[in-house]
Amino acid sequence: MFRIALVAAFTLAGASASANPAQWERAWPETDFSRSTVDFAEIMSGGPPKDGIPAIWEPEFIPAAEEARLDAREPVLTYEHEGEAARAYPIRYLMWHEIVNDVVGGVPIAVTYCPLCNSAMVFDARVNDAHLTFGVSGLLRHSDMVMYDRETESWWQQAVGEGIVGDYAGALLEPLPGWMESWAEFLERNPDGLVLDEPNWRRAYGQNPYVGYDTSARPFLYRGEDPPHGINPLARVVRVEDRAWTFARLREEGEIREAGVVLNWTPGQASALDSSTIAAGRDVGTVRVRDDAGRDLPHDIPFAFAFQAFFPDGQWMLGD
Repeated sequence: MFRIALVAAFTLAGASASANPAQWERAWPETDFSRSTVDFAEIMSGGPPKDGIPAIWEPEFIPAAEEARLDAREPVLTYEHEGEAARAYPIRYLMWHEIVNDVVGGVPIAVTYCPLCNSAMVFDARVNDAHLTFGVSGLLRHSDMVMYDRETESWWQQAVGEGIVGDYAGALLEPLPGWMESWAEFLERNPDGLVLDEPNWRRAYGQNPYVGYDTSARPFLYRGEDPPHGINPLARVVRVEDRAWTFARLREEGEIREAGVVLNWTPGQASALDSSTIAAGRDVGTVRVRDDAGRDLPHDIPFAFAFQAFFPDGQWMLGD
């Protein structure tokens, strides 16, 4: 049975919280609550208050070759932009900060990770002509982080990059090709790359506050439907737009070519949500997602329950 050291104290508060726009208006005076695309009853407190999980606003990087803290198996979220040094954002830091606001090649990006859904997404942080920066609201919807932008305090659904409350309700962030891989894989391919330096916060970097979460029976603070086809709610899947492939199928086949998508799985990446130390997590492997021409595609690697929650009419790619 899993334990969540960071948020266990907030479980009762989060689970019992009900939709209360009046209370939210006091905490969020700049948010336009007259504009919403979701049912407020689906939004609950995750425990920490606004910015209780501090996003990183001014990230600092060091040469990958100089990084000595990371174990070879530790997961990083990789982003590569043509003409720029590849960047690795270690999950050991995203676990405690969830959002990194960065600029790569002149493009503002939001690098995001929600441990409760295992959703790791990189977004173009521009909407029309506006450059947005994002923080962690402390709220959840379908157990997924609700982000907010500092410019209008609109609320955004992390897993899909959609504005759900406020001035930007209904707006969509453009997903960019980022992927989870082991530190060893990143370093081998990008010896001249950059890696996010350890943030200047007092956090137990390298430790997992969600011990045993991805082998537990139920998602944390989730009240939606379970996935169909007998798929475990906390099984990892690969999501490309509104399609999902299970890790179990991909591990068995090694490579899948379907619907214009090429998926490859290789061993060597530790689960960040297994053991108390991230580096000691069981091997869940790395997935690369490309099109038929070999170009990396935007995708996510959420738990199955999150795909079901946000894509109830999505397609489960189960093979024959």
